[in-house]
Amino acid sequence: MSLRKPPKNIGLLYDWHAQQRHRTVVHVDRPMDIAPDLGTAFDANQLATLVADTSAWLAAAGASYGSRVGIVKDNHLDMQILAAATARIGGLPATISALNRTDDIVIMLRKLDPAVIVLTANVFENISRVEDYPLAHVPHVVLGIAAVDTTNIKTFQLTDLAGASVPPANIRPDDQPMMVTHTSGTTNTPKLVVHTANTNRAGTRVEFLPIPGGVSRHSDTVLSSVSFAHSRCYAWMAAQLYWAPKNLVAVGDHSVHVAERMFSIHRPTTVEATPNVYQHWMPIVRRRPELFSQVRLYINTFDTMHSSIARPFLEASKHRFVLWGHSWGQSEVGPIAAGIFTKKNIKKGKDGSNPHMNRLGLAWPGIVSVKVVDPVTMQEQPAGKPGILMVKSTSVCVDYLGDRDRYLAKRDGEWWNTGDYGIKDRLGRIHFLDRVVDRIENSSAVEIETTLLERIDNLEEVVVLSNGDDAPLPVVSPQAGTSFDRQKWDRAIADLPKLQDPVVMPWEELPRTSTWKIRRNELRSRIGDEKVLSPEKLDQRFI
Repeated sequence: MSLRKPPKNIGLLYDWHAQQRHRTVVHVDRPMDIAPDLGTAFDANQLATLVADTSAWLAAAGASYGSRVGIVKDNHLDMQILAAATARIGGLPATISALNRTDDIVIMLRKLDPAVIVLTANVFENISRVEDYPLAHVPHVVLGIAAVDTTNIKTFQLTDLAGASVPPANIRPDDQPMMVTHTSGTTNTPKLVVHTANTNRAGTRVEFLPIPGGVSRHSDTVLSSVSFAHSRCYAWMAAQLYWAPKNLVAVGDHSVHVAERMFSIHRPTTVEATPNVYQHWMPIVRRRPELFSQVRLYINTFDTMHSSIARPFLEASKHRFVLWGHSWGQSEVGPIAAGIFTKKNIKKGKDGSNPHMNRLGLAWPGIVSVKVVDPVTMQEQPAGKPGILMVKSTSVCVDYLGDRDRYLAKRDGEWWNTGDYGIKDRLGRIHFLDRVVDRIENSSAVEIETTLLERIDNLEEVVVLSNGDDAPLPVVSPQAGTSFDRQKWDRAIADLPKLQDPVVMPWEELPRTSTWKIRRNELRSRIGDEKVLSPEKLDQRFI
């Protein structure tokens, strides 16, 4: 295989991959919404053809060079195909998860001002009920059959657009916007993050490095179960098509029964998921550890990982040198640093001490620079003193679409305010503590959560909410079929910072983002405790 890197623009990526000597086969957990009759396995030529055919019907629906296309649908790899097809004809795709609240979806679409909107029937049904829906005049390509009246909104079905001629590729310059994704939206409406081909490629550089054990081999089967609307997946697809493992397995449905089926069929050698997805999969690794016996590399992105969750997955692997890569990055920046963990360094100490996975190592050398600054003065902090983590990299996004002032507020010259709170030790290693808006004085909510999940084995989730000058408020979710044990709780918190009495809430009721992070602001509102700090009072630079 030629090690020539793929084109920067996603519109040309699949054609490029189809021309390589080593190619991958992509497997999905259900047929694509844009190609419901084509099954669940696609070779390189089929993917390239699908991108071209999709660009044809997008153009027939009204997309063109320079226009914006909103892509709002259930989680599936076909979001990446839709984005590539849009970019292929010079359009600007915006991938928006259907898991966002309907009001937030409408707000994001208004900011996008699209020429075409592609959406699944369930999303269409929800937005059609929005009073004075402002985009009714925009062509909507509805995937599936909506159970509502469509006469008041301009709509197409795929069958209306089938057979359109494939237009020639017409790629935008690499320094122009190529794609729009969105932030997780843990605090408020997600922000629309604009990347060019150049900034996206800069965020992919880490994955092009031939890191031993850290990149895919031709013999690998690589499974990913993340939000395919997210900027992470643009980098992931480019890197995987570059290294060309034997199989790529994209699991859009994170549920236990779907994940177990896909692990049973494909037996992946590398696995990537978000921390809360791994947490949700705990019943699988406990009941059927053999499904993970061949895994040599686990990766988590999007959020902080807990050692009590990672440990059983590592222990299930029979691979001699199995690794866990805990990646720290952001939609706006891409990868920033990564902590590497093994079975040995994630074990509990003989004294019962529990290792935390917020040790993230050095920022990627030559690619990203990180400094720590005081949240009030914004002056650089000495080693060991906590503050805001600021990043400098050519991978930083070029705008928040419709929120230019917010974007500029988070920039300080070449430095980007991540909104994360942590320290750098004397060796320059990064230790993550909390999001700035969620931080706890003289402690870390993340570390408290890790400790409680370790000590109380029937808790599926623990969320520690900052609470102004009062003691933090924990929210706990016992595993299905179990109950909260107050005596266990009291023993577990005996040596921890003072906490308020916990609120017990079923896991299914915890409000989540498209990347399965907890919407802490919404959780505060649901609890309704007037003492809980309101994010509206916080500095907007950190949100």
